[in-house]
Amino acid sequence: MTAWAGQTYTGWIEFIAEQAKRGETLAVFGKFGYLWPWLQATLENWQSEWLQLMTFVLFTTFLIHKGSHESKDADEAMQAALDRIEQKVESLEKGNVQG
Repeated sequence: MTAWAGQTYTGWIEFIAEQAKRGETLAVFGKFGYLWPWLQATLENWQSEWLQLMTFVLFTTFLIHKGSHESKDADEAMQAALDRIEQKVESLEKGNVQG
């Protein structure tokens, strides 16, 4: 909320300067009021925040389910590797017992 208040205040100061430079009157509402640039800035900020949040969620979901340490895929791959090692050890043991 503090950042939003800061954005509102600094946007208002910028709006006042622009209106003074053009020689126009100040208005909050109406066709040329401060409401429109304020809404644009607010929605741009919200859009970037949501895009960032959704990117984090999607990448986290992808990384957790595709090869991360928390993934079941990693456990299955580890078990398959252990099974292969066990088979090789057993075949070596059989070779030493017979020979």
